[in-house]
Amino acid sequence: MNAIRSPMAEVIARATLPRGTYIASAGVRPGKRDPFVDAVLSEIGLDLAERQPQMLEELEDDYFDLIVTLAPEAHHQALERTRSTAVSVEYWPTPDPTVATGTREQILAAYRQVREMIRQRIEDRLA
Repeated sequence: MNAIRSPMAEVIARATLPRGTYIASAGVRPGKRDPFVDAVLSEIGLDLAERQPQMLEELEDDYFDLIVTLAPEAHHQALERTRSTAVSVEYWPTPDPTVATGTREQILAAYRQVREMIRQRIEDRLA
């Protein structure tokens, strides 16, 4: 839904990769902004600013060198959309923190784990 993992990845990548690198995130279904994402990004000095979830169809550019997917459904969609192009598609399995239950702190811990997993993958693979 382009509300949690992908927006986190977009903001972290923008902060990590060289300026001028085109980075965009999109989902396969419409979604709403998740306040826990704002909370865990602010802990590391980042924010989504005015960014709102968007769908794949809303992307302004359809040419990419690399598409990284973080959920199985997104990976399937990316492979379908790029069948006849030379773009690389990578799947980085990333847990969905919305399944976390418990106290606010326990839920935030699940979001932090996802944030750190994404940050590490970006640093290891792309930085």
